[in-house]
Amino acid sequence: MTETVLKVQGVSKRFGGLQALSDVSMTIQKGQVYGLIGPNGAGKTTFFNVITGLYTPDGGSFELGGSPYTPTTVHQVAKAGIARTFQNIRLFAEMTALENVMVGRHVRTHSGLLGAVFRTPGFKAEEADIRKRAQEMLDYVGIGKYADFKARTLSYGDQRRLEIARALATEPKLIALDEPAAGMNATEKVVLRELIDRIRNDGRTILIIEHDVKLVMGLCDRVTVLDYGKQIAEGTSSEVQKNEKVIEAYLGAGHAAH
Repeated sequence: MTETVLKVQGVSKRFGGLQALSDVSMTIQKGQVYGLIGPNGAGKTTFFNVITGLYTPDGGSFELGGSPYTPTTVHQVAKAGIARTFQNIRLFAEMTALENVMVGRHVRTHSGLLGAVFRTPGFKAEEADIRKRAQEMLDYVGIGKYADFKARTLSYGDQRRLEIARALATEPKLIALDEPAAGMNATEKVVLRELIDRIRNDGRTILIIEHDVKLVMGLCDRVTVLDYGKQIAEGTSSEVQKNEKVIEAYLGAGHAAH
């Protein structure tokens, strides 16, 4: 039986006089790579930010792993089980790659402030485990040899992979990637695609916003298309590419839908 990871229904969001989202819904099954696309100004980022707690929705219902969740803060959403990356890389530039991933891992720690202050045996054991798991995540995304390098010294593509490692360290039910291929060259995109395939093949679930429609269509199991804050199509990549509304939306925005 298919397991639903994320189910959002009837999401709306208004900024002043602008209706940014209107009755948008999405259901993502376990193990899927799910794409969210649309022309500039379609509402993709707004929808993404609502799901991940950056914006508070005006309406809609939200379930994660079968349980209701309220996307009011990024921290609460991370605790619930959604980890995200950002279009503009947000790493701790002066911290090492390993330390960046350890920060993500701390979402799942239990020792608390007293343990940290008094350096209890439990705290020390947990810190050792966090360090070990962080190194494993760096190895997993292919940048383990840069564990002791400051984040700012890594190449652009490796910084993207470091963000993904940090997100994975939170043990999320859903990993949400915001424009992961933005600014990447062709070679870096190939490496990114291989990593996303690996994450999916290991049974994890991914939501991806991406301007690179070709990448999305070649990678995603299902795709939702937004235009002017409304959902105009949902289906497999091949179904979406043939959809008249999608073709019209992209051609009207000066894009091609393939």
